[in-house]
Amino acid sequence: MIIDGNNLILGRLGSFAAKKALQGEKIDIVNCENIVITGKKKYIFEKYRKRLKRGIHSKGPFTYRMPDRFVKRALRGMLPYKKEKGKKAFEKIKCYMGVPENEKFNKEKMETIKSADISKVPSLDYLRVKDVCKEIGAKI
Repeated sequence: MIIDGNNLILGRLGSFAAKKALQGEKIDIVNCENIVITGKKKYIFEKYRKRLKRGIHSKGPFTYRMPDRFVKRALRGMLPYKKEKGKKAFEKIKCYMGVPENEKFNKEKMETIKSADISKVPSLDYLRVKDVCKEIGAKI
């Protein structure tokens, strides 16, 4: 299953993808940089700046700065990744920036999740993953 991440909410997309991966389905998420995080800009940036300052650079915890890895790390939190079934499910999830020029992605139809679309949220406070990643130091 290929999911187009344009204008989808990160948490809702993540829970859907995690559930499908646990059922054994292979998930590819494209356009990760256009996925949306809801909330006020000030608090979102503050949260990820705190996360960056936590720990030691050699021991962790590690914060990914590129959008595809950032999204995959968020998805890991929705899986029981320390157990065998969670590890297998996490390996079935792949995230990409943009749409790769590959036969697989050109032939198959990309799906979107209606319940995870940003238009469903009454609040207009949100940020795209690429904006958050630029703020914490990604070189996009």
